[in-house]
Amino acid sequence: MSDLYRLLLGILCVWRLAHLVQAEDGPWDVVVTLRRAAGDGFFGRLMDCFYCLSLWMAAPVAWAIGATPTERVLLWLAASGGAILVERFSEERTHGVLRTTAGDGIVERKTG
Repeated sequence: MSDLYRLLLGILCVWRLAHLVQAEDGPWDVVVTLRRAAGDGFFGRLMDCFYCLSLWMAAPVAWAIGATPTERVLLWLAASGGAILVERFSEERTHGVLRTTAGDGIVERKTG
């Protein structure tokens, strides 16, 4: 497996896991139930912060795909940073393009 492939794989894995935990309900509402159960404590705040989650999610991913301790530390930071870049890019590309929130909190599809 090439180094670039491992890095891209790590970045996408970290982004997917962090996005799932921070922004999605998950299958059968499992993730949203866990977020609610976590409340306002350490884990609740952690699950609300994509940046924090990406750092925590990147650690086991980097350990799994890195070969040496130095490489694992560098992959840890690179995978977290890459996931943050993917998140920022995806937010920028979709923010306000397909949907808008009405004043009453109801999300409606934008037209035209």
